[in-house]
Amino acid sequence: MSTALITGASSGIGEAFAKELAARQTNLVLVARSAEKLHQLAQELQAQNNIQVEVIVKDLTEPNAAADVFDITKTKGLTIDLLINNAGFGDYGDFAERDGERQVKMVQLNVLALVDLTHRFLPLMRQRRSGSIINVSSIAAFQPIPYLSVYAASKAFVLSFSEALWAENRKYGVRVLVVCPGPTETNFFTEASFPTAFTSKTSKVSTSEEVVNDALKALAKGEPTVVSGSLLSKVITNMPRFLPRETLVHILEKQFKA
Repeated sequence: MSTALITGASSGIGEAFAKELAARQTNLVLVARSAEKLHQLAQELQAQNNIQVEVIVKDLTEPNAAADVFDITKTKGLTIDLLINNAGFGDYGDFAERDGERQVKMVQLNVLALVDLTHRFLPLMRQRRSGSIINVSSIAAFQPIPYLSVYAASKAFVLSFSEALWAENRKYGVRVLVVCPGPTETNFFTEASFPTAFTSKTSKVSTSEEVVNDALKALAKGEPTVVSGSLLSKVITNMPRFLPRETLVHILEKQFKA
């Protein structure tokens, strides 16, 4: 039975990955800050699916957090067959006026923790010549977004990084996929402090389960990238191909300004 490690597993897309993989008889390692939510989810999944679920309560923005997670899996003798780097958050507003510490933590979680965890588990997968990594990005990765400047930039990093790793690791039998969801039914908008008036204008919203289904299908096919969501989401990801960057950013500034 294979084992998947999921960050940001206590809610949203991470929780949906956990439930779907548990139903597929995959043992789990769940990582997040919320101890109560993680333990409750672990008990539920173990009882329903007769699998093993380990819980690691960890804030991945803390120094050495990724190393701690990796060391715990080694101590427990766990082989991670699927790494899902899902943990992340956004922050809406004028960059110069937002809390600076929160912007730095966003980079630490969305980028640094993802890179650190990937670099620790990937060499072991290459040695075994098997394994998979799913990195959760966003349709925001395909263009700069005013008032979501750090978030969009961090997700652009994840997109570029993941596609490069896909190419580097095919010959080792290791699959790497980046999933780029459009608007999804999670607590993202609330945590990112989006204005209510803005979120009410958001059109087609996918469920976390739909995102997970799209991701696992793409992973099975060996694809490097999947854009999950409505046709509009797929159109948005292709806009930079047809518009001058100055024009694109000007349009987005008007669209995202509250």
